[in-house]
Amino acid sequence: MTIRRAFADLSVGQVHYAACGDASAPAVLLLHQSPRSWAEYREVLPLIGARYRAVAMDTAGFGDSADGGVPASIAQWARVAGELLDALGIAQANVVGHHTGGVIAVELAAAFPGRVRSLVLSSTPYTGEAFRIARAERPPIDEVAPSEDGSHLAALWQRRQGFYPEGRPDLLEAFVRDALKVGHRVEEGHRAVASYRMEERIDRVTQPALIIRATADPFAAPHAEELLHHLPQARIVDIEGGMVPLPDQMPEAFAQAVLGFLSALPS
Repeated sequence: MTIRRAFADLSVGQVHYAACGDASAPAVLLLHQSPRSWAEYREVLPLIGARYRAVAMDTAGFGDSADGGVPASIAQWARVAGELLDALGIAQANVVGHHTGGVIAVELAAAFPGRVRSLVLSSTPYTGEAFRIARAERPPIDEVAPSEDGSHLAALWQRRQGFYPEGRPDLLEAFVRDALKVGHRVEEGHRAVASYRMEERIDRVTQPALIIRATADPFAAPHAEELLHHLPQARIVDIEGGMVPLPDQMPEAFAQAVLGFLSALPS
């Protein structure tokens, strides 16, 4: 199935997205982790696009999307996602988010409830006060000091290597490509997540929800039960062996979880 890529002219400038599937089908908007891009869903798009209008966007300031010079925040990124839905003529979408994308999805559902039919929160942290305190005490996740000999490129790889599956250097290469494209702003997504006060927003989320727990993701897996506490309408699906790059590590299992949830929604 063909993936078509394009740009939409939004308030921040040109925002890049990739789409797959029948444009008249119900829409699924996919939001990526930091500092990745739509390419995190490259293998997932055709699987979801077989039944839905699947759209994976580059979050403002990531991939090939402009940031408009506006300070990075979860609220800003959710607003831009809503603008993209407007530009594509999508009145309502099922929203799928992974890591940072899941946090954006929560805000999108809270701020624009009429635009979000359902939520899939994959490896999504609960960013309450305890999360913010813990994050403030940890060093930067992906930030490395530039070096003249290029050793910082290896350092960037090594920062993530332990959280990626063995024997899949292609996944680390994809991460490094996206991280280099973001450049000195590589930590913006993590900082935006760390400052987002989810405890003040999540109670507004009433849409049907699925929580995907990648069991080998040490950052996100522990948050699933906490999310479920705040989203009693949700349920948890475990993907055994799933790690930080879940959508491109295990695209079939990821898509199966999403499609199973969507197919069970009332029409």
